[in-house]
Amino acid sequence: MILTACPIINTGSAAANAAPVSAITQATKDIQAQAPIQYRIQARLDEKKMTIEGSESITYRNTSKDTLKQLVFHTYADANLSESTQTTMFKHSNEEISKNNPDKKPEDFLGGIDIEKVTTGGQALDFSNKNQAMSVKLEQPLQPGESVSVQVHFNLKIPYGSQRLSYYKDIINGAHWFPVMSVYDETKHEWDSKPYSKTFETDYYTSADYEVQFNVPDEYQVVMPGTITTRDDAETGRKVVSTVAKNTREFAFFASPNFKVDSVTRNGLTVEYYYFDNQPGKKKIVDGYIDQAFKAIDFFSDKYGKYPYPEFRIVESYVEGVAIEYSRLIQMGQIGINSAPEQDTVFVHEIAHQWFHALIGNNSETESFLDEGFADFSKVYFSEKQGDTMNGFKSIQFDDSTVDKAIASTNDEVGDWASPVYYDKGRQAIYQLYRSVGEEKFDAFMKEYFKRYVYQNATIDGLLQTIEDVLGKEARNDMKKALYEPNFALKPEYQLSNEEKTAYLHDQFQSLYESALTQVPNLPFETMSRVMDKALQGEPLAIVVSDQVSKAANKQQEAMVNQLTTLLDLTGVKYDLIQDRQELKRKMKKELATSNLIVLGKAKSNGFVQALKSSIIDRATHIGFQWKTTMNQPSAAGAYVIKHPYNQNRLMLHYFWNEDHLSSGSLEPFMMKMQESIGFSNAYYQYYMLDKTGKATLDKKVENPLSKFFAEE
Repeated sequence: MILTACPIINTGSAAANAAPVSAITQATKDIQAQAPIQYRIQARLDEKKMTIEGSESITYRNTSKDTLKQLVFHTYADANLSESTQTTMFKHSNEEISKNNPDKKPEDFLGGIDIEKVTTGGQALDFSNKNQAMSVKLEQPLQPGESVSVQVHFNLKIPYGSQRLSYYKDIINGAHWFPVMSVYDETKHEWDSKPYSKTFETDYYTSADYEVQFNVPDEYQVVMPGTITTRDDAETGRKVVSTVAKNTREFAFFASPNFKVDSVTRNGLTVEYYYFDNQPGKKKIVDGYIDQAFKAIDFFSDKYGKYPYPEFRIVESYVEGVAIEYSRLIQMGQIGINSAPEQDTVFVHEIAHQWFHALIGNNSETESFLDEGFADFSKVYFSEKQGDTMNGFKSIQFDDSTVDKAIASTNDEVGDWASPVYYDKGRQAIYQLYRSVGEEKFDAFMKEYFKRYVYQNATIDGLLQTIEDVLGKEARNDMKKALYEPNFALKPEYQLSNEEKTAYLHDQFQSLYESALTQVPNLPFETMSRVMDKALQGEPLAIVVSDQVSKAANKQQEAMVNQLTTLLDLTGVKYDLIQDRQELKRKMKKELATSNLIVLGKAKSNGFVQALKSSIIDRATHIGFQWKTTMNQPSAAGAYVIKHPYNQNRLMLHYFWNEDHLSSGSLEPFMMKMQESIGFSNAYYQYYMLDKTGKATLDKKVENPLSKFFAEE
């Protein structure tokens, strides 16, 4: 996960490179071994009430050395019984959905699962469903190696809004929709019965065999893992969509009457992309994502171990800012027509989870590093080998920070620091191992790790033992220290030099600005953020400061210049700083005529503004900024951006105030607005005005569709 499909219908790309029979046969053989758990589920969707009536038969084989007197199931759907138990990562989305749907009541955003009865051989069994765990007392103790079958009848209420299990508009997200077997820990002699994490993930399962029959309205498409078939003679207006999914760790579904699907088959693997065809030209972008999926799957299959299933599915939904992995399919937000599949590292991260979550499982409540750390390293490894220097190993080497928490922390221990600990530091620890032993030995270790734990649940202890067996005791000790001691930092010899960091930051910011600005079609040329973008692209930049000012004004200008130049120096942008009137005169018609400009100060005291006032007024009028009126307004301050008075291809950005200097109370908000206005994550400004307290009273801007992803909670 990061904090952003069935072969029955093919309305998109024709199959490319038809699958060789031998490849399909081999992929089937890879998952033939019977899993210790088999589910047979029959379910019926009531699309009007948004409920599911279900019946499941579970056959469980006791693979432990203990005699079991009960079975325990997770009923994670009950996390939706109250807002206090729902995961917080979707809280903001639900608040926005609630604002836009005032007819929906708070209880509509809740749901849960009602267990009607549990039986075996027609005989009722005692059960208790509390705190998202259902305990079922067995009639006879289950000896090691023995199997038992139980039947569970349940009714599910699907919450409205944005959760892993939810419905919104025309799509149903179907995770955690039925009781699923808990994992039994024979070392602790107990079942895992923790409720679903409120702050992160609790996806800890045993790989199982699934046969699922889903009764839905005719117009619905259902996306599930496995080989999907459809029977249309169930009842009038409805159909039964069935699937068989062997050795699958987690079973989730998605359903919508408005899915389109592109399907491409290459070398025995079919990749399908389910999406909403709501933008012209979207199919072309979808095809690009499918191609990128093949590249990533091929890469990880080569480096780690073969992807064993005949299909991989990608599903669009309305969940924004969060992409989620499931077995054999991933959930993404809706892609835009300006998306660049080859730059979408989140997409690759989720695909990598097929190896580190779906194929190699782990307890993601206590050892999240094992899936998130390896998935994040894998996306960087892939980028590096694709020649993507921005998202490759330099992105790992750049980080010299520390976090006062161990990478091997549990979800409870890490709290709100999951991203820097599991993802950033986790991938660094793996990269350090990669660098210390070399790529050939690292790849050999990963293949052995995959071989030992495919379809199993790995542990950090098991990981360390594999490292020792393949790479030696020293490598194990280094990795153990990296994982268990707080404040991990990459060894200095594997970090970037200061010069390399500056160059990397320059390229990173250049890419970010370029990408962000292209998200808004027909964005006006006169945009404050574009000044920084043009400087990062290599166009000349000059900062012109008012010189004939009071001591108070001069001190404030120095603070502003320091803020600007700190950003420019950090990103490796070259600039010319002009603070003297005579130097300004010398450079006016040559250097400054070809430069983008950031001008600071009161209009009447800035030499550049005074010299070209007439042209500046004309350019300002063009964007709707009343220059004369504004500059004569007492206590006003703000900024505007216009085409350079000398050069149609350059910009002039003027940060101004009309009094001698800004009041002490307005200086800080003025400087914060400066920083915001040239950024890439907020609105794109043409001009704005502030009052004497620093509050915005007028602005002309274009909203940045990406800004919600940068908003602070």
